[in-house]
Amino acid sequence: MDNFQIETAQNIGIHQNVAGIGERIVAFIIDSIILIFYSILSSLAIAGLGLDGGELWVYYLVIGLPLFLYYLLWETFNNGRTPGKAAMQLRVVRMDGARPRFNQYIVRWLLRIIDISLTSGGVAVVTILLNGKGQRLGDLAAGTTVITEKQQVGLSQTLLIDLPDDYEPSYPQVTVLKDKDVQEIKRLYTDAKQFGNQKIIDILSKKVSELLEVEPRERPYDFIQIILEDYNYYTRQ
Repeated sequence: MDNFQIETAQNIGIHQNVAGIGERIVAFIIDSIILIFYSILSSLAIAGLGLDGGELWVYYLVIGLPLFLYYLLWETFNNGRTPGKAAMQLRVVRMDGARPRFNQYIVRWLLRIIDISLTSGGVAVVTILLNGKGQRLGDLAAGTTVITEKQQVGLSQTLLIDLPDDYEPSYPQVTVLKDKDVQEIKRLYTDAKQFGNQKIIDILSKKVSELLEVEPRERPYDFIQIILEDYNYYTRQ
C-alpha cells in the first residue's frame, strides 16, 4: 500500500501509513464475530420471553437497529474506530488526516451496501487495491481513507541519537517541534545524505530555519544534524 502525506501546522509533511487490505479484512472479521454473537444472544433472549407475534416484531426491531447501525455508530462516536478496527489499530480519517464529519461517515456507511453487502466485499477489495490510498468506493465518495496507527519505523528512522555527556545545544528553538516532525526531518535528511542529494538538504535547511526563526551558522548539512542532536538533547531532559 502507498502512503499519503499530511501537512502539519508547521508545514512539514507527515506520511500516514495506509491500512493494508489484510488488516482491514481481519478487522471486518472481528466486527462480524461480535455481530454474530450479539444476534445469537439476542435471539435466545427473545425466545425465552415467550412473546406472541404481535409483540415479537417490536423486540426484533429494537434489537435489529444496533446491527443495522453498528458501523455508523461506532465510527461516529469512537473517532473512526469499530471494535475490530481498534483491535487492529486502524482508524477512518479524512484525506487530510482530520477526523471525518458526520455526513462523511454516513456516505461511507451507505455505500457499504455496494462495497461489501451485495458483493461480499469484492468491490471493496478491488477498489482498495486499484486506488492505492486505502479507499473503497465509500471512501472515495466520502473523501476518507483508513490508516494504520501501528508504529512501522526501523532503527534508522527513530529519533535516538547518541550524544556525549558534555553536549551543549545550539538551538533551543527546536523544542517547538514534535516527534513526528523531527522524525520526518530525519527521514528526509537521511535519504538525501544516502543518495548525495545536496539540493534536498539545502531546501530542508531553509525550511527548518524559517520554521524555527533562526539564522544557521553552519552549512545546511551540519545545521540539520545539529537540529536533530539538539532535539534529542532537550527531549531527554
